[in-house]
Amino acid sequence: MPTRQKDFTEPEDTEILTAPRNKTTKRIFIAATRMNDGKTTTSLALFSAIRSITERVGFIKPVGQRFVEVEGRQIDEDSVLLNQIFNVQTPIHAMSPIAVHATFSREYLDNPSANHADLIDKMCRAFDRAAFERDYIIIEGSGHAGVGSVFNLSNAEVAKRLNAKVIIVARGGIGRPIDEIALNKAVFEAAGVQIIGAIINKVEPDKLEMVDKYCRIALEQMNIPLLGCIPHECKLTQPNLEQVVAETNGRWLNGKNTGSKNRIDKVIIGAMAAKGLVEHLVKGILIIAPGDREDIILSAIATDGLRSDKLIAGIILTRNILPDPKLMEMIEKTSIPVIMCGEDSYKVASKINNMTVKTQPSDEDKIPIIKDLITKNIDLEVIQHAFDLQD
Repeated sequence: MPTRQKDFTEPEDTEILTAPRNKTTKRIFIAATRMNDGKTTTSLALFSAIRSITERVGFIKPVGQRFVEVEGRQIDEDSVLLNQIFNVQTPIHAMSPIAVHATFSREYLDNPSANHADLIDKMCRAFDRAAFERDYIIIEGSGHAGVGSVFNLSNAEVAKRLNAKVIIVARGGIGRPIDEIALNKAVFEAAGVQIIGAIINKVEPDKLEMVDKYCRIALEQMNIPLLGCIPHECKLTQPNLEQVVAETNGRWLNGKNTGSKNRIDKVIIGAMAAKGLVEHLVKGILIIAPGDREDIILSAIATDGLRSDKLIAGIILTRNILPDPKLMEMIEKTSIPVIMCGEDSYKVASKINNMTVKTQPSDEDKIPIIKDLITKNIDLEVIQHAFDLQD
Protein backbone atom coordinates (compact mmCIF):
# COMPACT_ATOMS: atom_id res chain seq x y z
CA MET A 1 0.00 0.00 0.00
CA PRO A 2 1.26 3.56 -0.65
CA THR A 3 2.28 5.66 2.32
CA ARG A 4 -0.32 7.97 3.79
CA GLN A 5 -0.59 11.29 1.93
CA LYS A 6 -1.67 14.46 3.74
CA ASP A 7 -2.90 16.21 0.61
CA PHE A 8 -5.74 18.18 2.12
CA THR A 9 -4.41 19.61 5.41
CA GLU A 10 -1.44 21.58 6.61
CA PRO A 11 1.86 19.61 6.82
CA GLU A 12 1.99 19.80 10.64
CA ASP A 13 -1.34 17.96 10.97
CA THR A 14 -0.24 14.44 11.94
CA GLU A 15 -3.56 13.18 13.32
CA ILE A 16 -4.86 10.05 11.58
CA LEU A 17 -8.51 10.74 10.75
CA THR A 18 -11.19 8.12 11.33
CA ALA A 19 -14.04 10.38 10.21
CA PRO A 20 -14.31 13.65 8.28
CA ARG A 21 -13.99 16.91 10.19
CA ASN A 22 -16.76 18.38 8.03
CA LYS A 23 -20.08 18.04 9.88
CA THR A 24 -22.28 20.45 7.95
CA THR A 25 -22.33 19.49 4.25
CA LYS A 26 -25.36 17.38 3.32
CA ARG A 27 -24.17 14.05 1.91
CA ILE A 28 -26.03 11.94 -0.67
CA PHE A 29 -24.51 8.52 -1.36
CA ILE A 30 -25.52 6.89 -4.68
CA ALA A 31 -25.45 3.07 -4.56
CA ALA A 32 -26.70 0.52 -7.08
CA THR A 33 -27.93 -3.04 -6.83
CA ARG A 34 -25.79 -4.22 -9.76
CA MET A 35 -23.18 -3.04 -12.22
CA ASN A 36 -24.44 -0.80 -15.03
CA ASP A 37 -27.74 0.00 -13.30
CA GLY A 38 -27.21 3.72 -13.94
CA LYS A 39 -25.30 4.91 -10.88
CA THR A 40 -23.05 7.33 -12.77
CA THR A 41 -25.94 8.66 -14.86
CA THR A 42 -27.93 9.25 -11.66
CA SER A 43 -24.97 11.00 -10.03
CA LEU A 44 -24.52 13.29 -13.02
CA ALA A 45 -28.20 14.14 -13.25
CA LEU A 46 -28.66 14.61 -9.51
CA PHE A 47 -25.59 16.86 -9.36
CA SER A 48 -27.14 19.00 -12.09
CA ALA A 49 -30.57 19.03 -10.44
CA ILE A 50 -29.21 20.09 -7.04
CA ARG A 51 -27.25 22.84 -8.72
CA SER A 52 -30.61 24.36 -9.62
CA ILE A 53 -31.17 24.69 -5.85
CA THR A 54 -27.65 25.78 -4.89
CA GLU A 55 -24.42 26.32 -6.79
CA ARG A 56 -22.45 24.92 -3.83
CA VAL A 57 -22.44 21.23 -4.82
CA GLY A 58 -19.44 18.92 -4.52
CA PHE A 59 -18.64 15.42 -5.77
CA ILE A 60 -16.46 12.52 -4.68
CA LYS A 61 -16.08 8.89 -5.69
CA PRO A 62 -14.13 7.57 -2.69
CA VAL A 63 -13.34 4.13 -4.13
CA GLY A 64 -12.87 3.78 -7.89
CA GLN A 65 -12.19 0.70 -9.98
CA ARG A 66 -11.92 2.14 -13.49
CA PHE A 67 -9.34 4.87 -13.69
CA VAL A 68 -7.18 6.99 -15.95
CA GLU A 69 -3.93 8.78 -15.17
CA VAL A 70 -4.28 12.48 -14.42
CA GLU A 71 -1.39 14.59 -13.16
CA GLY A 72 0.56 11.43 -12.34
CA ARG A 73 -2.26 9.94 -10.24
CA GLN A 74 -4.80 7.20 -10.85
CA ILE A 75 -8.16 8.97 -10.99
CA ASP A 76 -11.52 7.27 -11.37
CA GLU A 77 -12.96 7.98 -14.82
CA ASP A 78 -16.38 8.95 -13.41
CA SER A 79 -14.77 11.73 -11.39
CA VAL A 80 -13.00 12.93 -14.53
CA LEU A 81 -16.28 12.80 -16.44
CA LEU A 82 -18.26 14.83 -13.92
CA ASN A 83 -15.48 17.36 -13.46
CA GLN A 84 -15.17 17.98 -17.19
CA ILE A 85 -18.93 18.45 -17.55
CA PHE A 86 -19.54 20.66 -14.51
CA ASN A 87 -16.14 22.19 -13.69
CA VAL A 88 -16.50 21.34 -10.01
CA GLN A 89 -13.47 23.44 -9.02
CA THR A 90 -12.09 20.87 -6.61
CA PRO A 91 -8.65 19.27 -7.03
CA ILE A 92 -9.32 16.14 -9.06
CA HIS A 93 -7.40 13.90 -6.63
CA ALA A 94 -9.78 14.99 -3.85
CA MET A 95 -12.66 13.71 -5.95
CA SER A 96 -11.04 10.27 -6.39
CA PRO A 97 -8.78 9.38 -3.44
CA ILE A 98 -8.63 5.56 -3.72
CA ALA A 99 -8.02 3.64 -6.95
CA VAL A 100 -8.47 -0.13 -6.75
CA HIS A 101 -5.83 -1.54 -9.11
CA ALA A 102 -5.23 -5.19 -10.05
CA THR A 103 -3.19 -6.13 -6.95
CA PHE A 104 -4.91 -3.76 -4.50
CA SER A 105 -6.78 -6.40 -2.48
CA ARG A 106 -3.71 -8.62 -2.08
CA GLU A 107 -1.54 -5.71 -0.98
CA TYR A 108 -4.19 -4.66 1.51
CA LEU A 109 -4.53 -8.15 3.01
CA ASP A 110 -0.76 -8.37 3.61
CA ASN A 111 -1.21 -5.86 6.47
CA PRO A 112 -4.93 -5.13 6.95
CA SER A 113 -4.90 -3.12 10.19
CA ALA A 114 -2.26 -0.59 9.13
CA ASN A 115 -3.54 -0.34 5.58
CA HIS A 116 -7.14 0.18 6.71
CA ALA A 117 -6.17 3.15 8.87
CA ASP A 118 -4.29 4.69 5.94
CA LEU A 119 -7.25 4.24 3.59
CA ILE A 120 -9.75 5.75 6.03
CA ASP A 121 -7.46 8.71 6.69
CA LYS A 122 -6.92 9.32 2.98
CA MET A 123 -10.65 9.08 2.23
CA CYS A 124 -11.65 11.42 5.06
CA ARG A 125 -9.08 14.05 4.11
CA ALA A 126 -10.23 13.90 0.49
CA PHE A 127 -13.85 14.18 1.57
CA ASP A 128 -13.14 17.27 3.69
CA ARG A 129 -11.48 18.92 0.69
CA ALA A 130 -14.25 17.94 -1.76
CA ALA A 131 -16.98 19.06 0.66
CA PHE A 132 -15.27 22.34 1.63
CA GLU A 133 -17.76 25.23 1.48
CA ARG A 134 -20.41 23.01 -0.18
CA ASP A 135 -24.06 22.76 0.81
CA TYR A 136 -24.43 19.29 -0.74
CA ILE A 137 -22.01 16.64 -1.92
CA ILE A 138 -22.79 13.70 -4.19
CA ILE A 139 -20.87 10.58 -3.16
CA GLU A 140 -20.82 7.94 -5.90
CA GLY A 141 -20.41 4.37 -4.67
CA SER A 142 -18.78 1.54 -6.56
CA GLY A 143 -21.65 -0.95 -6.78
CA HIS A 144 -23.96 -2.64 -4.30
CA ALA A 145 -23.74 -2.26 -0.51
CA GLY A 146 -21.14 -4.99 -0.06
CA VAL A 147 -18.65 -4.06 -2.79
CA GLY A 148 -15.25 -3.36 -1.24
CA SER A 149 -15.70 -5.68 1.74
CA VAL A 150 -12.47 -7.52 0.92
CA PHE A 151 -10.51 -4.45 2.05
CA ASN A 152 -13.01 -3.46 4.78
CA LEU A 153 -14.27 -0.49 2.81
CA SER A 154 -17.63 -1.63 1.47
CA ASN A 155 -20.13 0.91 0.22
CA ALA A 156 -22.04 0.51 3.48
CA GLU A 157 -18.86 1.20 5.47
CA VAL A 158 -17.98 4.22 3.30
CA ALA A 159 -21.49 5.68 3.69
CA LYS A 160 -21.29 5.14 7.46
CA ARG A 161 -17.81 6.72 7.77
CA LEU A 162 -18.88 9.75 5.76
CA ASN A 163 -22.22 10.00 7.60
CA ALA A 164 -24.13 9.95 4.31
CA LYS A 165 -27.73 9.16 3.45
CA VAL A 166 -28.19 6.61 0.67
CA ILE A 167 -30.18 6.48 -2.57
CA ILE A 168 -30.33 3.01 -4.12
CA VAL A 169 -30.58 2.71 -7.91
CA ALA A 170 -32.02 -0.51 -9.37
CA ARG A 171 -32.77 -1.58 -12.92
CA GLY A 172 -36.32 -1.59 -14.31
CA GLY A 173 -38.86 -4.21 -13.35
CA ILE A 174 -40.77 -5.13 -10.20
CA GLY A 175 -39.76 -8.45 -8.60
CA ARG A 176 -36.02 -8.49 -9.17
CA PRO A 177 -35.24 -4.84 -8.33
CA ILE A 178 -37.38 -4.97 -5.17
CA ASP A 179 -35.61 -8.17 -4.03
CA GLU A 180 -32.22 -6.59 -4.69
CA ILE A 181 -33.16 -3.36 -2.91
CA ALA A 182 -34.24 -5.46 0.11
CA LEU A 183 -30.81 -7.14 0.23
CA ASN A 184 -28.99 -3.82 0.02
CA LYS A 185 -31.30 -2.28 2.61
CA ALA A 186 -30.32 -5.01 5.10
CA VAL A 187 -26.59 -4.34 4.63
CA PHE A 188 -26.89 -0.54 4.86
CA GLU A 189 -29.16 -0.67 7.90
CA ALA A 190 -26.83 -3.14 9.65
CA ALA A 191 -24.15 -0.45 9.26
CA GLY A 192 -26.52 2.17 10.68
CA VAL A 193 -26.94 4.02 7.37
CA GLN A 194 -30.22 5.72 6.48
CA ILE A 195 -31.80 5.06 3.07
CA ILE A 196 -33.71 8.10 1.86
CA GLY A 197 -35.15 6.53 -1.28
CA ALA A 198 -34.84 4.31 -4.31
CA ILE A 199 -34.81 4.98 -8.03
CA ILE A 200 -35.96 2.40 -10.57
CA ASN A 201 -33.91 3.06 -13.70
CA LYS A 202 -34.10 1.93 -17.34
CA VAL A 203 -37.83 1.15 -17.28
CA GLU A 204 -39.45 0.38 -20.64
CA PRO A 205 -41.54 3.49 -21.44
CA ASP A 206 -44.76 1.54 -22.03
CA LYS A 207 -44.42 -0.08 -18.57
CA LEU A 208 -43.52 3.08 -16.67
CA GLU A 209 -46.90 3.66 -15.03
CA MET A 210 -47.32 0.02 -14.01
CA VAL A 211 -43.77 -0.31 -12.61
CA ASP A 212 -44.15 2.95 -10.68
CA LYS A 213 -47.44 1.81 -9.11
CA TYR A 214 -46.30 -1.61 -7.89
CA CYS A 215 -42.75 -0.67 -6.91
CA ARG A 216 -44.16 2.18 -4.85
CA ILE A 217 -46.43 -0.27 -2.99
CA ALA A 218 -43.61 -2.78 -2.42
CA LEU A 219 -41.12 -0.16 -1.26
CA GLU A 220 -43.64 1.42 1.12
CA GLN A 221 -43.77 -1.94 2.91
CA MET A 222 -40.00 -1.56 3.47
CA ASN A 223 -40.35 2.10 4.52
CA ILE A 224 -38.33 3.23 1.49
CA PRO A 225 -39.75 6.10 -0.57
CA LEU A 226 -39.80 5.63 -4.34
CA LEU A 227 -38.10 8.75 -5.64
CA GLY A 228 -39.20 7.96 -9.19
CA CYS A 229 -38.91 5.70 -12.21
CA ILE A 230 -36.65 6.71 -15.08
CA PRO A 231 -37.60 5.49 -18.57
CA HIS A 232 -35.08 3.61 -20.69
CA GLU A 233 -33.51 6.06 -23.13
CA CYS A 234 -32.01 4.34 -26.16
CA LYS A 235 -29.64 7.19 -26.96
CA LEU A 236 -27.78 6.69 -23.68
CA THR A 237 -26.83 3.13 -24.65
CA GLN A 238 -25.87 3.89 -28.25
CA PRO A 239 -22.10 3.94 -28.88
CA ASN A 240 -20.37 6.32 -31.24
CA LEU A 241 -17.91 5.16 -33.88
CA GLU A 242 -14.89 6.09 -31.79
CA GLN A 243 -16.10 3.71 -29.06
CA VAL A 244 -16.83 1.00 -31.64
CA VAL A 245 -13.30 1.24 -33.01
CA ALA A 246 -11.88 0.78 -29.51
CA GLU A 247 -14.19 -2.16 -28.76
CA THR A 248 -13.48 -4.01 -32.02
CA ASN A 249 -9.76 -3.18 -32.26
CA GLY A 250 -10.43 -1.54 -35.59
CA ARG A 251 -8.46 0.98 -37.61
CA TRP A 252 -9.69 3.94 -39.60
CA LEU A 253 -9.64 3.90 -43.41
CA ASN A 254 -11.76 6.98 -44.04
CA GLY A 255 -13.73 9.74 -42.31
CA LYS A 256 -12.13 9.71 -38.86
CA ASN A 257 -12.07 13.49 -38.46
CA THR A 258 -15.70 13.98 -39.42
CA GLY A 259 -17.34 10.71 -38.33
CA SER A 260 -15.78 9.55 -35.06
CA LYS A 261 -18.68 10.96 -33.03
CA ASN A 262 -21.41 9.49 -35.26
CA ARG A 263 -23.97 7.75 -33.03
CA ILE A 264 -24.94 4.16 -33.96
CA ASP A 265 -28.72 3.65 -33.99
CA LYS A 266 -28.81 0.32 -35.83
CA VAL A 267 -26.34 -2.37 -36.94
CA ILE A 268 -26.84 -4.55 -40.01
CA ILE A 269 -24.64 -7.28 -41.42
CA GLY A 270 -24.25 -7.03 -45.18
CA ALA A 271 -25.22 -10.61 -45.95
CA MET A 272 -28.11 -9.78 -48.28
CA ALA A 273 -28.03 -8.83 -51.93
CA ALA A 274 -26.96 -5.23 -52.51
CA LYS A 275 -30.39 -4.23 -53.83
CA GLY A 276 -31.95 -5.31 -50.52
CA LEU A 277 -29.67 -3.02 -48.56
CA VAL A 278 -31.65 0.10 -49.42
CA GLU A 279 -34.73 -1.22 -47.62
CA HIS A 280 -32.78 -1.39 -44.35
CA LEU A 281 -31.19 2.06 -44.46
CA VAL A 282 -32.28 4.26 -41.56
CA LYS A 283 -30.65 7.20 -39.83
CA GLY A 284 -27.52 6.22 -37.91
CA ILE A 285 -27.03 2.81 -39.51
CA LEU A 286 -23.72 0.93 -39.26
CA ILE A 287 -23.04 -1.54 -42.05
CA ILE A 288 -20.78 -4.52 -41.35
CA ALA A 289 -19.51 -6.49 -44.33
CA PRO A 290 -16.33 -8.20 -45.63
CA GLY A 291 -14.13 -5.95 -47.75
CA ASP A 292 -14.76 -8.13 -50.80
CA ARG A 293 -18.51 -7.41 -50.76
CA GLU A 294 -17.95 -4.59 -53.21
CA ASP A 295 -21.61 -4.63 -54.28
CA ILE A 296 -22.66 -3.71 -50.73
CA ILE A 297 -20.03 -0.97 -50.49
CA LEU A 298 -20.99 0.50 -53.89
CA SER A 299 -24.67 0.45 -52.98
CA ALA A 300 -23.95 2.25 -49.69
CA ILE A 301 -21.82 4.92 -51.45
CA ALA A 302 -24.47 5.46 -54.12
CA THR A 303 -27.33 5.71 -51.63
CA ASP A 304 -25.44 8.09 -49.38
CA GLY A 305 -24.53 10.30 -52.31
CA LEU A 306 -28.14 10.60 -53.45
CA ARG A 307 -29.51 11.78 -50.11
CA SER A 308 -29.15 15.16 -48.43
CA ASP A 309 -29.83 13.59 -44.99
CA LYS A 310 -26.87 11.27 -44.56
CA LEU A 311 -28.12 7.95 -43.20
CA ILE A 312 -24.95 5.89 -42.95
CA ALA A 313 -23.11 6.35 -39.65
CA GLY A 314 -20.27 4.16 -40.88
CA ILE A 315 -19.09 0.99 -42.60
CA ILE A 316 -16.96 -1.71 -40.98
CA LEU A 317 -15.00 -3.92 -43.37
CA THR A 318 -14.18 -7.24 -41.74
CA ARG A 319 -11.57 -10.02 -42.00
CA ASN A 320 -8.92 -7.42 -42.92
CA ILE A 321 -10.01 -7.54 -46.57
CA LEU A 322 -9.45 -4.29 -48.43
CA PRO A 323 -11.69 -3.42 -51.41
CA ASP A 324 -10.27 -3.00 -54.88
CA PRO A 325 -7.94 0.06 -55.05
CA LYS A 326 -10.34 1.85 -57.43
CA LEU A 327 -13.18 1.34 -54.97
CA MET A 328 -10.96 2.67 -52.19
CA GLU A 329 -10.43 5.81 -54.27
CA MET A 330 -14.21 6.21 -54.49
CA ILE A 331 -14.55 5.77 -50.71
CA GLU A 332 -11.90 8.42 -50.06
CA LYS A 333 -13.96 10.93 -52.07
CA THR A 334 -16.91 10.49 -49.70
CA SER A 335 -17.42 11.53 -46.09
CA ILE A 336 -18.55 8.02 -45.10
CA PRO A 337 -16.54 6.74 -42.12
CA VAL A 338 -14.95 3.38 -42.97
CA ILE A 339 -13.21 1.08 -40.48
CA MET A 340 -11.21 -2.13 -40.95
CA CYS A 341 -11.41 -5.07 -38.49
CA GLY A 342 -9.69 -8.46 -38.42
CA GLU A 343 -12.57 -10.63 -37.17
CA ASP A 344 -15.55 -11.85 -39.19
CA SER A 345 -18.78 -9.88 -39.49
CA TYR A 346 -20.78 -11.83 -36.92
CA LYS A 347 -18.09 -11.59 -34.23
CA VAL A 348 -17.77 -7.84 -34.82
CA ALA A 349 -21.56 -7.38 -34.69
CA SER A 350 -21.74 -9.42 -31.48
CA LYS A 351 -19.07 -7.27 -29.81
CA ILE A 352 -20.93 -4.10 -30.73
CA ASN A 353 -24.32 -5.39 -29.59
CA ASN A 354 -22.85 -6.48 -26.24
CA MET A 355 -21.00 -3.24 -25.54
CA THR A 356 -21.46 -1.53 -22.18
CA VAL A 357 -21.63 2.10 -23.23
CA LYS A 358 -20.42 4.54 -20.59
CA THR A 359 -21.06 8.26 -20.90
CA GLN A 360 -17.90 10.10 -21.95
CA PRO A 361 -17.00 13.79 -21.54
CA SER A 362 -17.24 14.13 -25.32
CA ASP A 363 -20.86 12.87 -25.36
CA GLU A 364 -22.28 16.36 -25.53
CA ASP A 365 -25.53 15.07 -27.07
CA LYS A 366 -26.19 12.80 -24.06
CA ILE A 367 -25.68 15.30 -21.23
CA PRO A 368 -28.94 17.28 -21.77
CA ILE A 369 -30.87 13.99 -21.93
CA ILE A 370 -29.37 12.80 -18.63
CA LYS A 371 -30.19 16.09 -16.90
CA ASP A 372 -33.73 16.04 -18.25
CA LEU A 373 -34.43 12.48 -17.05
CA ILE A 374 -33.91 13.38 -13.37
CA THR A 375 -35.69 16.73 -13.58
CA LYS A 376 -38.81 15.17 -15.09
CA ASN A 377 -38.94 11.87 -13.21
CA ILE A 378 -37.39 12.23 -9.74
CA ASP A 379 -38.99 13.88 -6.70
CA LEU A 380 -36.25 16.16 -5.38
CA GLU A 381 -38.50 17.40 -2.58
CA VAL A 382 -38.33 13.98 -0.88
CA ILE A 383 -34.53 14.21 -0.89
CA GLN A 384 -34.57 17.76 0.49
CA HIS A 385 -37.11 16.76 3.14
CA ALA A 386 -34.82 13.98 4.41
CA PHE A 387 -32.21 16.62 5.25
CA ASP A 388 -34.73 19.21 6.49
CA LEU A 389 -35.85 16.70 9.14
CA GLN A 390 -32.23 16.37 10.25
CA ASP A 391 -31.82 20.14 10.47
